[in-house]
Amino acid sequence: MLTSGDHAEGEEDAAESSSKLLWLRRAYTCRCGRVVFFADNYCLKCNTPLGYEPHRGAVFALAPAVNEGWWTLTSGDHSQSGQASYRRCVNLTSAAACNWLVQAEDDQVQCVSCRLTRKIPNLEKTENELYWQRLENAKRRVLSALISLGFPVKSRMEDPEQGLAFDFLESPPEGPRVLTGHARGIITVNVEEADDVKREQARTSLNEPYRTVLGHLRHEIGHYYWNVFIEGTPWLDEYRSVFGDERADYQAALRRNYREGPPADWRQHYVSAYASVHPWEDWAETWAHYMHIVDTLATAMSFGLKPSRISLPFGRFGTEALYDPESPGAERFVSFLNAWLKMTAVMNELCGSMGQPDFYPFVLSPDAIKKLHFVHVVALQASAAPPRSA
Repeated sequence: MLTSGDHAEGEEDAAESSSKLLWLRRAYTCRCGRVVFFADNYCLKCNTPLGYEPHRGAVFALAPAVNEGWWTLTSGDHSQSGQASYRRCVNLTSAAACNWLVQAEDDQVQCVSCRLTRKIPNLEKTENELYWQRLENAKRRVLSALISLGFPVKSRMEDPEQGLAFDFLESPPEGPRVLTGHARGIITVNVEEADDVKREQARTSLNEPYRTVLGHLRHEIGHYYWNVFIEGTPWLDEYRSVFGDERADYQAALRRNYREGPPADWRQHYVSAYASVHPWEDWAETWAHYMHIVDTLATAMSFGLKPSRISLPFGRFGTEALYDPESPGAERFVSFLNAWLKMTAVMNELCGSMGQPDFYPFVLSPDAIKKLHFVHVVALQASAAPPRSA
């Protein structure tokens, strides 16, 4: 339900500044003062090596340590005294072009992102090098947000039952076709999703307004967090009341969707057409959408783009639109949601000015907003508490 009238700018500023979004930084600078970006491995101005420290959530300029092959983080023009040394991920020089750092006390040569990749496509095929790089770039962005926001990210070595692993595979000529999906922490992605032409063909044929590598990974990791945060926890009954009963026959639901398509009124209840397939898919699509909003709004705020400075009067959502209007932080979530709607309205117009499709081709229904808030409430509790044991 929309409410009329504007919040005061000061109130919205307060909501932004107190938001947990500020834990997720996306704007970085080299020690020379030049702006550098998330995937950069050296500064284009001063040629200083750069590395992303996932536990600090930032890209740092690097200075050689005493031991060869080791580095220290720098701030301004000076090394940070007393700070542990780092190695650069071994995949820095591979097709993955990883710029993440490995802490000195860690006995792994791969960073926390690369060590989650279990299988990669045949790199003797030149196109697979590009596809692998695109998949790893997207995975690093997904994982960086999860780590910064305090969600559990464990490998299969750390947690054999619930740990994460990624298989990036191509379909063999003789078949069968590799299907993108999730199974108890194992996320499989068909490398064709990193082929811009084939992905666009799939997006058009399936009538999807949004289909990206990043979106696939956020969706599949949403399935993973359903296992971690919902399954077998006190949240399960509440989840069923909001999303439906996941015990419904999943394969039958898939067949029905491919035979009949989504229900005619899906826009009134779901964040996407695919979310209407089954309660599991509804959760995964809503989780992915939530992470799209969190990461994109955090990026905008990191670069000083404050929604409260956008002059765009419109009806705002109030707390009565939420899953739990009395939950802690309900007002902040509403401000967060309204800030997003203002930002995307402007971004859509900017894209139109460039002759491009809408940046944000979605309309959030009241039911979809309740589900987004449910994900938010679960996520906040999960990030504040120790991970649940397998």
